[in-house]
Amino acid sequence: MNTRNPLRTRPAVLGAAALAALLAGCGTVPRSALPQLAAATPATLKTCADLAGSLALPDTRLTSSELVAAGPITLQNVTTQAPAHCLVKGRMKERTSSVDGATYAIGFEIRMPVAWNGRFLHQVNGGLDGSVVTALGSVSGAAPVAPALVQGFAVLSSDAGHGAPTPFFGLDPQARLDYGYQAVGTLTPMAKDLIRGAYGKAPDRSYIAGCSNGGRHAMVAASRYADQYDGVLAGNPGFSLPKAATAQLWKAQQYASVATPGANGQPDLASAISPAEFKLIGRKIVERCDALDGATDGQVNDVKACQATFQLQTDVPSCTGARDGSCLSPAQKTVLSRIFAGPKNSQGEALYTGTWFDPGIAGSNFAFWHFNAPTTRDAGAVAFLFTTPPATLEAFKATTGLQYAMDFSMDKDYPKMFATTAQYAESPWSYMTPPNPADLGALRNRGAKMMVFHGVADGVFSPVDTAHWMDRLQARHGGQADAFARLFLVPGMNHCSGGPATDQFDMLAPLVAWVEQGQAPDSVTARARGAGSNLVNAELPSSWSANRTRPLCVYPKVARYNGSGDVESASSFSCK
Repeated sequence: MNTRNPLRTRPAVLGAAALAALLAGCGTVPRSALPQLAAATPATLKTCADLAGSLALPDTRLTSSELVAAGPITLQNVTTQAPAHCLVKGRMKERTSSVDGATYAIGFEIRMPVAWNGRFLHQVNGGLDGSVVTALGSVSGAAPVAPALVQGFAVLSSDAGHGAPTPFFGLDPQARLDYGYQAVGTLTPMAKDLIRGAYGKAPDRSYIAGCSNGGRHAMVAASRYADQYDGVLAGNPGFSLPKAATAQLWKAQQYASVATPGANGQPDLASAISPAEFKLIGRKIVERCDALDGATDGQVNDVKACQATFQLQTDVPSCTGARDGSCLSPAQKTVLSRIFAGPKNSQGEALYTGTWFDPGIAGSNFAFWHFNAPTTRDAGAVAFLFTTPPATLEAFKATTGLQYAMDFSMDKDYPKMFATTAQYAESPWSYMTPPNPADLGALRNRGAKMMVFHGVADGVFSPVDTAHWMDRLQARHGGQADAFARLFLVPGMNHCSGGPATDQFDMLAPLVAWVEQGQAPDSVTARARGAGSNLVNAELPSSWSANRTRPLCVYPKVARYNGSGDVESASSFSCK
């Protein structure tokens, strides 16, 4: 990896005394002392079809290179008109595991536009990775309208070191490390060399962006690979992913206590809280908290104030008879109170951050993460990736995901995320998380910038955890972390998108303007996806305009109504 000091190679307005203060890496640094990185300069593709046969890169096999004409690319039900570009596919670090006998490689593709803006974007993907998704660069907001490739970036996508989106690669120690952080470190210098071969110059500016596990990848890169990236965009980041995944199993246990048995005799988790009951809670939250931001518009912007205003026990009717969607039983309220407070062990110790009550809990995506994901996703991830040693295939396949969740012990099994063995020498907590997420001095010192967004109604990764991270970052950097890192909470939004929210926005362009022009974003305009959008959000309240817009504010500011003007327009709100 290239470890040259970027402060020596990139233009910056910086005096010797200020530079010395910056390199100390701690304490408060004057905003005026931070380097200003120069803007990227465009270039034109010089070669494409012969790259696979002519370009030799370390530990890399380029399997194809072809020129793709301008035209439509459909990804996740959204069709985008992509520019003409060079598509290169390849594999890095091909090997056969001595542990599980499986073959491994870091598969990737990179799309390089003929008319290039001089920038590189590492599109880090979500979930368990395991597949090379189209490197379009749709990295911020729901159904993005301006993917990075369309903006002129060269875009890289990878499978993070394993070829299937299943957790069984966790048996291989190296595959664990690649998934955690090493694939990003391996791919980045290769991609820059490949770009140099295609355009005759390396990228002037490099960015990394993703949501969910992709947000975690970006957060880890900000800590581990600060010398490689000028801009970091992290959405709904699972930077405490092992804790969040074990919390999912604990949630399943709580819901099971009020669930009815399914056909197999096991608890039907989805019966614990019905969609109608979640919608009831959402309505009651709106009734109590809607006006806290100055506008009665069916949207709760001041979510922190809402937590003191809304009371589940008294604001939601209690059932005296059968459940019919108009009330909650006392047992249901007890379970929800525990879940929103966050998991604890038998000693009462908090094991992961709780979350906020927000109208977005009525979203279908929220319910998916609470009822479906613990047994279909999190059980396997915990069994093979987030505990050491991992489970055996035989033992895991002999049970069900639900039974694994029911049997998981927050006393005995949770500590295994911090464990190591001779064969698995790095713990899951170590390889999955940023080494010191509150100290981003290396990123700051070289003039790089970071933007983070998080849906307030995320059903799996706590937005409170992310807000607390921002609080710690501010404290670590003398209350001036917003000079290089900013958090934007998205009211009503579920995990990366969805829910009753203005969830369509572009944070990549503002990040570029901040990195390369010094234009720090005080807010980002977000739009609802009503009728006429490129992908309509069916969960928008009927009372909203199809084109409602809102400012997403820099945490801890909140979008507040100015007292006059159209409540459907972002221009009628200010961040205060």
